[in-house]
Amino acid sequence: MKRNSGVAGLGLLQSVVVGAGLAALGAGVVETARSQVAMTPIPVPAQVPAKEGHAQLPDTRLFYWDTGGDGVPIVLLHPATGSALIWGYQQPVLAKAGYRVIGYSRRGYYNSAPFERDKPGIGSEDLRQLADALGIRRFHAVASAAGGSIAADFALSYQDRLLSLTISSNSFGVRDGTIAQAATFIRPKIWDEIPPEVRELGPSYRALNPEGVRQWVELEHKALIGREFRQRLKNQMTQARLKELKLPTLLIAGAADLVTPPSLSRMLQAEIPNSELAVAPEAGHSVYWEQPDIFNRAVLDFVGKHSK
Repeated sequence: MKRNSGVAGLGLLQSVVVGAGLAALGAGVVETARSQVAMTPIPVPAQVPAKEGHAQLPDTRLFYWDTGGDGVPIVLLHPATGSALIWGYQQPVLAKAGYRVIGYSRRGYYNSAPFERDKPGIGSEDLRQLADALGIRRFHAVASAAGGSIAADFALSYQDRLLSLTISSNSFGVRDGTIAQAATFIRPKIWDEIPPEVRELGPSYRALNPEGVRQWVELEHKALIGREFRQRLKNQMTQARLKELKLPTLLIAGAADLVTPPSLSRMLQAEIPNSELAVAPEAGHSVYWEQPDIFNRAVLDFVGKHSK
């Protein structure tokens, strides 16, 4: 049975479920909570000690960090504007909750091997080989933006390797049907000319947290070690194939996302069995960074139900 849930609030409202219960709270209470979220810059917390290394795969080398331990593994997949470095808000929170947390950089990103255009590889196969190299059989995949296409591709090929799938701010790499048409229609022709921080950070965050914007831009500048080049997907990502995803799936959407707004996420959710949707108020495309408390709570609540 599908559940449509939105996570909102800090302070008085740590978590609000969208639906009848939300309406019962009253508009004033909800708006107060949402304003409080947007106006509360959150410093990046101290990181949990983690092993850093390079996994030598058959045709590339990937940088990773790994908090280790006996906890259930969570693997984080970064967006096109990020790398293994971006998960400062997630790493300590997920690790302190008892999980083994792994972040890595894809080919051509921070500290990994550069792209080879004649041998681009397949991102989902790199993920499988990385998991094998780290001795991880089953794990939770948590992805943002472009990382979500790779996570969805991995899920279609290796569903038995995943305990759950969380994808934020991404249309699962779908390239046909009404979902792809909607995604194309809302993206302006000047998209690539817009500065990344404007494309990917919501206006509320940019207005109220200039230091956070500066830090995000710094990490974005460190991410790529060459020109951006997207790896191929293993599967043909069609809208119809979304129904093949039988594992627990969480979608996270930023209410101010210019590319994957909640309306598009609801279209995706309608196609995916056993899926849930969390909406972060006022957040743009980088929910993990703009609203980390909301993002982390949604992930922890979800993976906690599916870790046995």
